[in-house]
Parts: sequence; C-alpha cells; structure tokens
Amino acid sequence: MSANRWRRALASGGRRALASKGPGGARCKLDAEQLLLLETVLDAGPAASGWSDQCWTLARIAEVVRRRFGVEYTLAGLDLLLHRIGWSVQVPSRKATERDEAKIAAWKDEQWPVIKRGRRTWAPGSASRTKPARA
Repeated sequence: MSANRWRRALASGGRRALASKGPGGARCKLDAEQLLLLETVLDAGPAASGWSDQCWTLARIAEVVRRRFGVEYTLAGLDLLLHRIGWSVQVPSRKATERDEAKIAAWKDEQWPVIKRGRRTWAPGSASRTKPARA
C-alpha cells in the first residue's frame, strides 16, 4: 500500500482502517479433516489409487483430490497445498537399471588412469609482454 493510500485510509477510517486484514490469497478448499485424509491417501502410495508405478505427480494428486473431494486445483495451487501440509517435490535419480556398479568401479580403476593425462611438470612461457611467464 502506498503512503498516500495509508494517509487516505487513516483519514477516512482512523487507526482501525490500517489494521491487518489477515493473510491474503484464497482460502484452502479442503478442511482440516480432508487434509488429513489426503495425507493418508498420499502415504498409501499411487498403487493404492490405481496407478501402476510408485511415483506421485501433481497431475495424479489433482485427479485424486478431484475424485475424492470434488475440488479442482491448478497444479501450482496443489503444489502450494502440498507444501502447506509438509510435502515437497522429490525428483528420482536417473540411473539405468542395467547399470553394473562393479564394472564401473573396475573401469575407473583400470581404464580411466590410462585415458586421463597427467599434469605437466613444467609450464610454458607466455608470449604476452604484460603477463610474466609462470615459474
């Protein structure tokens, strides 16, 4: 609120006009009981709600909220709701399932040192007049 608006509000309504009207934004569409039920559903995992894998997405959670509670949320609004109840985005690590850690470790021990060139023991001089050569 600008200083001029504050001045006008004070002039028209006194100090009560300057009092906080609470936090802004829309009210939560789910009540406390529904939020607890949503947490229970999320804890049960996506398979319990009919999906074949174990990965919750915002779109899937929005679908569950729509089916269970009859409430529509945007994905951004649902993200805020999940943060409010203590959930956060978790990104799975992307590694091939066929990955063989033992072979990777062996390659790093045997092949990588051959490929990786060692550091030079001497440094080349500089052709620049303003920059002295490294010693």
